[in-house]
Amino acid sequence: MDRNEGRTRRTVIKGTGAVLGGGLLAGCTSDSDSGSPSTDTTTGSEGDSTTAAEETTTTDGPYSVSMAPVGEVEFESVPKTWVANNGSWADMGIALGLEPPKAVWMASRYHTQYYDAIDGLSVDKSDIKSLYQDGVNKELFYQLDADVHVMDPNFLMNRFKGWGQKDVDEIKQNIAPLFGNCIYAQHYPWHEDYRYYTLMEGFEKLSKVFKRHDRYEAFEKLHADFQSNISDVVPKKSERPSAAVVWGVGDQPTKFYPYIIGKGTGFKHLNDLGVSDALAKTDVKDFHGSRGSIDLETLLKVDPEVLLLRAYEGKTRTEFENTVIKFLENDNTASKLTAVKNGDVYRAGGLYQGPITNLVLTQRTAKLLYGVEKPLYDSQRVVDIVNGDF
Repeated sequence: MDRNEGRTRRTVIKGTGAVLGGGLLAGCTSDSDSGSPSTDTTTGSEGDSTTAAEETTTTDGPYSVSMAPVGEVEFESVPKTWVANNGSWADMGIALGLEPPKAVWMASRYHTQYYDAIDGLSVDKSDIKSLYQDGVNKELFYQLDADVHVMDPNFLMNRFKGWGQKDVDEIKQNIAPLFGNCIYAQHYPWHEDYRYYTLMEGFEKLSKVFKRHDRYEAFEKLHADFQSNISDVVPKKSERPSAAVVWGVGDQPTKFYPYIIGKGTGFKHLNDLGVSDALAKTDVKDFHGSRGSIDLETLLKVDPEVLLLRAYEGKTRTEFENTVIKFLENDNTASKLTAVKNGDVYRAGGLYQGPITNLVLTQRTAKLLYGVEKPLYDSQRVVDIVNGDF
C-alpha cells in the first residue's frame, strides 16, 4: 500500500504565505559542537514579504495562527506531538509546559544541561532524535508522525542538498504543517524577503499554536523584570571589557570561526549585556558572511580582553578548563593573548536560546564578564510558570 494511503491530514494550510526557494547547499559537518558550525554556501531564495496577520483563536474547534513565511495555519485541534527546528523552539515548548519535541535539527546542540541551573526543572532529551544525520531523511518525518513541525520550511530547503518545495509540500500534506521562522541569527540570504521575530515574538506565536498564551503572558512579565534587573548591573560602556566571540575547532583550537555580535536569538544574552565586540571594528570578516576562519596569529593581533568561545557548551566548566584552556595556556602563540594570561577565556553560550535558556546564559555571562552575583531572575517563578502555577 502507498504510504500516503489512508492518512488523514490533521491541519489545513490557508492564506498567502508563500515558501519559495530550494538552493543547493552543503550541510553541517558534525553532529556536535566541536566541529564547524556550518559549511554551507547559500544560493538564496525568496520568502514571504508580507507581515504575519493577527492570529485568531477560538476556545473550541479549528483555530488559526499566522507567521512569516508560512502564512496562516489552521489547526483542527491543539497539537499533542511536535518536532522543533532547534533548541530555541524546543526551549519555548518547555517554557509552555509541553513534553520535549520528538526531534530537533541536532540533538547534541540542544543543551538541556542549562536547566540544571534552575532547581526543580529538568529535561530528559535521551529520546529526542536528530533530524540532520548527514542529510535529512524524509522517512524520519513519517516515522515521527508529529502533529506540527516547528521550523522554517526555507531552512529545510536551503541548509543542505536534497530538499525542494515538493518535499516540503509532501510533509505538509501527508503528515502535518510547518510553522516557524529561523530566528537564531539574521544572516541567511534566503531570509532577506520576510520578517524575523525576536525571541519573545516567536515565543508568543508558539504559545498560540499550543493555546498556552497565559503561560507566555506570565513569562513576558518575568522577562520584563529580568530586563530591568540587567539594566541595573551592566557597567557603562567605557568600563566593559572588549570581547571576541569565536567558534573554536576541537579541544586544541588553532582555527576559529569569528562571530561579529549581531541580531538574532543566538546573540540575545550578549546584546542585552551590552558586550563590547572586539572584532566589530577590525577587518576580520564575520563567519556568517564569509564562511572564513582565522588563526591564532590573527586573534593575537586583535588581542581581546575576553575570549568567548563557542562550540564547547557540551562541556562543564572543569572539562573546558582541562582541555581547551589548558591547551591555550601551553601554546606558544595563544599563551600571549591577554585573555589567556588573565584567565578570561569563557564559553560563549549556545547558538539556540529560548526564554528559559536565555535567562541562564545571561546570568552566567553577567557573572563572568561583570562579576554580577545577585540573581537576575526568580528561578522559582520559572518553575511555577512551567508547571502552570501562576
